[in-house]
Amino acid sequence: MILMKDIVREGHPALREVAKEVTFPLTEEEKQLGRDMLTFLKNSQDEEIAEKYGLRGGVGLAAPQLAVTKRIIAVHVHDDKEKLYSYVLYNPKIKSYSVQEACLAGGEGCLSVDREVPGYVVRSERITVEAFDEDGNPIKLRLREYPAIVVQHEIDHLNGIMFYDHINKNNPSYLPPDVDVLG
Repeated sequence: MILMKDIVREGHPALREVAKEVTFPLTEEEKQLGRDMLTFLKNSQDEEIAEKYGLRGGVGLAAPQLAVTKRIIAVHVHDDKEKLYSYVLYNPKIKSYSVQEACLAGGEGCLSVDREVPGYVVRSERITVEAFDEDGNPIKLRLREYPAIVVQHEIDHLNGIMFYDHINKNNPSYLPPDVDVLG
């Protein structure tokens, strides 16, 4: 079971590396890692389990956050209509981005960052993602708003990018015109 102590924090070199693609068939360890990542997210959103194990709530997790530089992410997130997006994605790639941009009103957080980082993180409001499941079957997701932001945040981790790299350094509260503010 993944616990908070297993998640590396800011400054760890794995968070700034570009992760390597996994090859199929996956090893049993790679499959188990994906399953464990998704279980962590589910546990972190369960009040009783989270309290028992001291888990911070999370909606996404990338393998580099566990010091594993492989292109594996897990997401467990609901959209504004309560539709659940619960996936382990291997070698995810964003195939298309919307011109329309969005950000979260309260900014973004990260399980690898133990501090508040004020500022807007502007991302594409809609994306199309292609990836593979643990058996090598292709997955294609069209995501919008919050789930799209979560997946972009996790794919950034695979490329050595932290969410605060997107915040305007001179004016963190600067918001370009026409950006949808969510939440």
